[in-house]
Amino acid sequence: MIQRLAAALLVTVLAAWLALVEVFWLPLRVFGVPVPVSVLAAVVGNLLLVALAARWTGSRLAATLPAVVWLVVAVGASLRRPEGDLLLAGSGVLGFLSLAFLLAGVVAAAFAVGQVLAAPRGGVDRQP
Repeated sequence: MIQRLAAALLVTVLAAWLALVEVFWLPLRVFGVPVPVSVLAAVVGNLLLVALAARWTGSRLAATLPAVVWLVVAVGASLRRPEGDLLLAGSGVLGFLSLAFLLAGVVAAAFAVGQVLAAPRGGVDRQP
């Protein structure tokens, strides 16, 4: 029980950290050309972390935690703070990357959670 709880906590913290890193990678440019590393990391990270949480914990509820935490961090970054700070903002290419980041991340998280929820509970029954 303690191991499953620790695994769920570890994967959830890792999802929050990865989401925050992805948000800060959004304006990344190499030689002036925008590099969509955040979009790719959002897709791969959400797919892997949800599957990892399901495997380590064996719980469907715990498997949804990385997706929910990623969504909270990503949406929180798109809200303006009272000081005027805004992380997911921009027009032109940066605005397009921000929207692609949110869309791709949410679709990947929804797909991964759907796979976990659609899987049989007790494993595959091999009897005819």
